[in-house]
Amino acid sequence: MSNTLRTRGWTSSKKLVNLAGSQSLRTAPVLQKSIARYGGYGYNNEYDNNYGGQPASTSWGSGSERQSLPRNTAKAWIVERMGKFDRMLEPGLNILIPFLDRIRYVKSLKETAIEVPSQSAITQDNVTLELDGVLYFRCIDPFKASYGVEDAEFAITQLAQTTMRAEIGQMTLDRTLAERAHLNSNIVDAINSAAEDWGIRCLRYEIRDIHPPVKVVESMHQQVSAERTKRAQILESEGARQAAINVAEGRKQSTILASEAERAEKINMASGEAEAILLRATASAKGIEKVAHAISLDHGNDAVSMTVAEKYVEAFGRMAKEGTTMIVPASTNDAASMVTQALAIYNTINNKKSAPQNAAPTPNNLSPDENIVNLMEKTKD
Repeated sequence: MSNTLRTRGWTSSKKLVNLAGSQSLRTAPVLQKSIARYGGYGYNNEYDNNYGGQPASTSWGSGSERQSLPRNTAKAWIVERMGKFDRMLEPGLNILIPFLDRIRYVKSLKETAIEVPSQSAITQDNVTLELDGVLYFRCIDPFKASYGVEDAEFAITQLAQTTMRAEIGQMTLDRTLAERAHLNSNIVDAINSAAEDWGIRCLRYEIRDIHPPVKVVESMHQQVSAERTKRAQILESEGARQAAINVAEGRKQSTILASEAERAEKINMASGEAEAILLRATASAKGIEKVAHAISLDHGNDAVSMTVAEKYVEAFGRMAKEGTTMIVPASTNDAASMVTQALAIYNTINNKKSAPQNAAPTPNNLSPDENIVNLMEKTKD
């Protein structure tokens, strides 16, 4: 009787499940109560933590031992029927045939991070390094991940280690320390090309720590110290050079400014002297003009004659003071005769100036100055 009721309950539950077209109907209390009462399919988290090729245990029996159904959208369930792959369950409500269908593998579709253990690698310049890293991958084909490799996590870890050793062997120590991003990219490309048959895609690989030997680290520190000392010396020499250039530039500017000042001074002095000469000439011209005007007046000739006589006598006095030897006329002691000679010279010059412009030239064809000199000599004789 109980077996008959169980069979009827199973049939009713199956029909209800097939008719379920919406989430609300699938989760209706009546349906859940019927499935739970007659030992149908219930939900269990038994396989949520099952990953990596371990078979999922299933059973069919009383109401407390039910075949589990998937409900996590971030996992994939591989179903085998009578030991052979049948299908991969998708998220939602799925039906399994008791005793025939079995959930064999459960694969996570989330991105997974695994730690790559520390290992030794030799660079191109024969330096031994200790490296470790972190690998991020995702299962993109649950079928290949289940049947293409025994342990996907172990396989991809070993592949990451060997690939990292191969890439390190192609680079020098300096490049390894400076080009981590390039090294990580090469490792990811190499892993993806090899793990394609495993249904796994490597998203990224990050080198976490690089440990060179102690002596290499010490030499690197010495190199950094020497490089900084070199930079300090270069900066110091550049500072001294710039200081010398600044001093020379200052001297150059000082010399240029001094020469420009001297030039300006000379120009100013010349300009002042020219103005002084011009002023003196103007004053002399005005004086001559006034003298000429005074001469043209009555008794002007007498005044000029007196002035010429005074200048004549004064000139002889200066000559006697300045020179050690002087030839003088015989009548030097006679002041009256000297004045007479000076007046005669003045009258001669005055007569020549008052002569007509078209007058005949002198018989000796001499200039007026030469005639004055001759006249003075004759007067002395």
